[in-house]
Amino acid sequence: MSLPRTVDKARAFNRGALGEYQYDCPLDKRVLQFLGVDAKTFAECVGKLGGDDEIAKWVQRSLLARKTIREIEAFNRDSLHWSPYPGSEAEKTFREQRSKIAPGRDDVTTWFELLDLDEHRYVPRRLARAA
Repeated sequence: MSLPRTVDKARAFNRGALGEYQYDCPLDKRVLQFLGVDAKTFAECVGKLGGDDEIAKWVQRSLLARKTIREIEAFNRDSLHWSPYPGSEAEKTFREQRSKIAPGRDDVTTWFELLDLDEHRYVPRRLARAA
């Protein structure tokens, strides 16, 4: 889910064209840490390999080959629920971004939901939980 975004940002980083985006942000760090590669090495490989197919083969053969199916499934499952820690600076940032991107969407609580809304993808509304 987040690997294509990290690849795109690595490409933009290599070109010096990130704009408002940040390469090696917490989301990228999470993906890269799971893959076992640092941001500099990843960007260099993306630059050398170029095409999506070549990058996918490299990730699959060199990085994911060290992971079990269970590890990959757990990472993907956990990623879907990744949200900022309550009371953290990240939560403050999340709330600020959410109020700009999706005012009134207090049901949006994960980073991927927020990214989907920011990129104009549909995120279904969750019903409020009864207290």
